[in-house]
Formats: sequence, C-alpha cells, structure tokens
Amino acid sequence: MNRHATLSLTMLFSALVLTVPAGAQDSFGSAPTPPPAQPPPQTQPPPPRPAPQGVGTPAPAPPGYGQPAPPTGQETQDVGVAPTAQLKSGSLHGPTPSAIPGGRLVTTPELAQLMRDASAQALVFDVLGGPQRLPNAIPVVPASQAGNFQDSVQHEFGQYLQQATQGRKDRPMVFYCQGTQCWMSYNAALRAIALGYTKVLWYRGGIEAWQQAGLPLQPWGQGNP
Repeated sequence: MNRHATLSLTMLFSALVLTVPAGAQDSFGSAPTPPPAQPPPQTQPPPPRPAPQGVGTPAPAPPGYGQPAPPTGQETQDVGVAPTAQLKSGSLHGPTPSAIPGGRLVTTPELAQLMRDASAQALVFDVLGGPQRLPNAIPVVPASQAGNFQDSVQHEFGQYLQQATQGRKDRPMVFYCQGTQCWMSYNAALRAIALGYTKVLWYRGGIEAWQQAGLPLQPWGQGNP
C-alpha cells in the first residue's frame, strides 16, 4: 500500500470515530461520583390511564423501598414474554417481559418522583448510548452484552458499580434504554442483580416513555458525567 492510500485510510478511520455518539462505550471507564440527582422541572406526569386488558402486576418492591405506583399504559403491559433470569442473547430488540426476577419494574411517574428525592441517592444508568440521556444518567452501555455472570464484562461491571455505589449494595439503581422493545437495560439490570444489589429498578419505558411524558432530556457533555 502506498503512502497516499495509507493516509486516506487513516483519515477515514478518524472521521468514523468522530461520528460515534458521546454516550457510546466499548468499556467501563472510571466510575463518576455523581452529585444528588437534579430534580426534573415540576412537570406533572400525565394522570394514570385505565390499564389496558392484559396488563401485568409489577413485582413487589424490595423491603423498605415503598410500594409501586399503579400500572400505566404500555410500560407495564404484559405481552406474553416470560420474565427470565438469563441474559438475553442474539437481537436485543423485541418485546420484553413485564417483570424482572430479583428487581422491579419502575414506571415514569415513579422514576420522576424518585429523581426529585435527593435523599434517595438513586443512580440512573443509561444503557443506550444515544445522543441524549435522562438528567445526570451515567453511561454503562457495555453491561448490555450477552454472556454469563462469570464473564469479563461481569467482572468489570462489578468493579465499576462497587466504585459508583461506594460499596453500598442497597443503593437504588435504575437501568433504562430505548423503550419497551429494548433488552439492553434488562441485561444490565440482571447483571447488577447477580452482583448482589438489592434495589435494582428496570425502567422498561425507557427514553421513549420519558419523552412522551413531557420530561426533559440532557445532551451528553452537559451536567455530570
């Protein structure tokens, strides 16, 4: 390969790198120590709508965490996909369960309320890596990977969460991705549950439900991290 061809390939690779979204990751970095979550503006979540036929019942809340809010819309709808404690392999796009073993599904009104409560010290983890995130969400895209609970991803994720939670296994943590057709946050939540965390919340509605509720998103690079 001549010198001009080599320079052309180098320039092409550099251009491709610059197109990767700011939230995307290929490995876990140093876990930030986030400040208390800034409350979203006092936008009231929409009033609960009548639950459509076939809506499942969310799993009971972990002891001491309070009871879940009434189910609302598609976020809690049971579409016939059985909950599983195994990591999803293959395509991570498709219908998802309405519950998660060892954790709890959290709805948009609940999450908005949780994020307004600075004393809860909840950590919100983005498992999507898109151009925007929920306010102050922390990127953990690699935790979405298939595999098993003894693989290198699990080991690195465990170290990351140990630092992010300051060693507290009871620190509330929320995992979200695109929406009800996304398994990425389900896998990440299962990995956290397998690591022994006791207050793992899966935000099944994801960024789509958050936007539909009229709640704000934050560009990467604004706020923390």
